[in-house]
Amino acid sequence: MINLIKISVSFLLLFSLAAHAAPSSDAWEIWQASNDSDDRSISHKAWQEVLNAYLSDNEPDGVNRFAYGGVSADDKKKLEAYLDALSKVDPRLFNRDQQFAYWVNLYNALTVNLVIDEYPVKSIRKIRFLTSPLGPWDKSLIKVAGIKLTLNDIEHRILRPIWNDPRIHFAVNCASIGCPNLQKQAFTADNSEDLLEQAADEFINHSRGIERQGEQLVLSSIFDWYGGDFGDNQEQMVGYFEDYLAPENQAKVQNYREIEFQYDWSLNEKQ
Repeated sequence: MINLIKISVSFLLLFSLAAHAAPSSDAWEIWQASNDSDDRSISHKAWQEVLNAYLSDNEPDGVNRFAYGGVSADDKKKLEAYLDALSKVDPRLFNRDQQFAYWVNLYNALTVNLVIDEYPVKSIRKIRFLTSPLGPWDKSLIKVAGIKLTLNDIEHRILRPIWNDPRIHFAVNCASIGCPNLQKQAFTADNSEDLLEQAADEFINHSRGIERQGEQLVLSSIFDWYGGDFGDNQEQMVGYFEDYLAPENQAKVQNYREIEFQYDWSLNEKQ
């Protein structure tokens, strides 16, 4: 375990306030129902085709990038038709594994569709509405089972509280350089566990997740905003990192003096 020389006072303050700096995990009761005896599947074929066509996962800097400006009219219609099809699905009628893939793909596809609609834009935070002046996350974007939903609803009132898995933060993508990668594969009931592990491994071992600058440990602001999802204190959170860090990166979390949080909100666009 880490050998702390000094615990940063600023970190402790930020850690204790993290739950108030971002939406809390507050379950929306209506979405907690499931039919675990049901083995039907929900198709994400159209979303996979869009990812295949426009998401680049071989960039030199390790950041997956989406060609928002290059999406054809036909593929935009395909994406919209996919979202329309998902809106007609009542996920409560499916088992938990199908539900998880449904909600993650819905979040990511809605985000991509939103950016395409507003493109060109330098950052998703520049997309604002009267009901969501700090960004698009509190704007109702879709109806599912007749209920209006925002991106914040999907992440913080459905995914986080129902599944209670910190790797969700590595699965949903906010169209930004600082965000964990939008995965090249659509989530399915069969591959979700592997994709979650892959996403966590990629981000924690990437410099935008964890970096070392002298005696300072530089972490993604995700670990500030949602620090409580990764442990009850600093030591537990850094211990979570150690489970994923490659041997050559373990030294990053050893003997640091303070922690700083950083995030790059620039659009993760493929030029």
